[in-house]
Amino acid sequence: MLVSLVVFLVMGVLAFLLVYVAERGIGTAVENLSVSSGTLLVALVLPLVVSVRRGRRGLGSASGVTLVAVYLWLALAGTLALASLALGYTIVTGNALTTATATIQPTAAVGALPAALVSGLALLAVRQATPWRPSDPRPRTLKRAGVGLAIVLVAGVLVELVVGSLAVAGIPLVGPGAIAVCVLSGVAIAANLSTRFQDSPSPASIPPLRSSTQLFLLGVLAASLHVLVTGTSIGTETVGLVASGTVDWPFVMNPTQGLGIQRGVMPALIGTVWIVVGAVAFAVPIAVGAAVFLTEYAEDSLFTKGVDVATNGLWSTPSIVFGLFGLAFIVPRFGNSGSIFASQLVLGFMLLPLVLVTSREAMQSVPDEYRDASAALGVSKWDTIREVVVPASMPGIITGVILGVGRIAGETAPLLLVLNGPVAPTDTPAILSSFEVGLTAQPPFVSVTNPALLESASALPYQLYAIITAGVLDDLAFGWATAFVLLGVVLSFFAVAVASRRYFRRKLHHD
Repeated sequence: MLVSLVVFLVMGVLAFLLVYVAERGIGTAVENLSVSSGTLLVALVLPLVVSVRRGRRGLGSASGVTLVAVYLWLALAGTLALASLALGYTIVTGNALTTATATIQPTAAVGALPAALVSGLALLAVRQATPWRPSDPRPRTLKRAGVGLAIVLVAGVLVELVVGSLAVAGIPLVGPGAIAVCVLSGVAIAANLSTRFQDSPSPASIPPLRSSTQLFLLGVLAASLHVLVTGTSIGTETVGLVASGTVDWPFVMNPTQGLGIQRGVMPALIGTVWIVVGAVAFAVPIAVGAAVFLTEYAEDSLFTKGVDVATNGLWSTPSIVFGLFGLAFIVPRFGNSGSIFASQLVLGFMLLPLVLVTSREAMQSVPDEYRDASAALGVSKWDTIREVVVPASMPGIITGVILGVGRIAGETAPLLLVLNGPVAPTDTPAILSSFEVGLTAQPPFVSVTNPALLESASALPYQLYAIITAGVLDDLAFGWATAFVLLGVVLSFFAVAVASRRYFRRKLHHD
């Protein structure tokens, strides 16, 4: 009873926080937003399918809590279905839906970036419990052809990333190839669905529904990436995959311009993403490696106990102390000024202890029978760790990463000391395009530099502090809208991490 009350209070506080910030910030955040109906329809497909499946799964349950959840899922499905019908109505009639701040354009064109995100997430969700392994020659050949097409499409997109659009005699290859895969797999999906309506088993020559759906999603993903990489749309400006133009969100996609002409958070948003990604890339491998050593190789001694005490103490250290540490020891060694790289290291040190603690607990919870069985089969200790212990610990490790990312994504105090960027920057950090690789005559013979990492930048919590607390831009509406976007970024990191944890948990149970 007490646990239920605590959960209710936590959920209530979270809901109140989200509603409070959204009510004050969403008006400014969606100012002048324009999006096509086709893009919104694609974005609604995945949550609609998930809500319908979740709602159907609990029907007839004897548990009152489960039935309440079922009604909530079905209510959400109904709302999404009505929204989809309204979007379809705008496309058919050609009438735009306009509010005070946003406009839904009556076009069926879909943005390549939303299509890539949705198809990628759906591809992760559509996972077969039992992989399709046909024994007959014809379906086996069909499966090999599908796998071969998938490999060719992925390779084609990677090649286009380097050399540009692939074409023979002026005819592009990857885009039409991806569309052909979508059409063929769509035919297989339709054939499977028709047999379901007739309550008869599907012919063995037709791939199972999940296999066909996976191939269809892969085709959409490849086509979307092709459009993003080459900038060439597939279809027309009203129907098809479009590189740009289907979503125009000035507050999120543009920087701030002075004198109140335009308010935007794009440079700070990109700065936040790069800082979090760099901190995770720095801290997680070190923390997992240390956890493997302390759990699997080090003996229970004063050394390991000392490391445990130091780790817990490090996690309890105030964030401003990490900022002072970065200002005193990291900043002078990397350009002697605040930078993205210094911020990544400081937040990485903050993330390190939590990931180490949770990784150790996850590895210690792996039953010793797993290790004994692996050793009895003659597998080496390192292979046992790599193939058994670490995969079984992945849900726990990712849980630590989730909690840590949620903390560092909203940290402000360390960034005030080690980031040192402008409050309203006009330039986005160009990390990817600034990598420079060179060959030297001295070891290590290959030098990799990135000047953009050593430049100052801004981040959403840094900008939010300056707007609301310090009153730099003296615009509270801008501050609430920035807080709304910051919450969205943090929840997006949570969503990615939770999806990864669910993926590894399901993989562990299936394996």
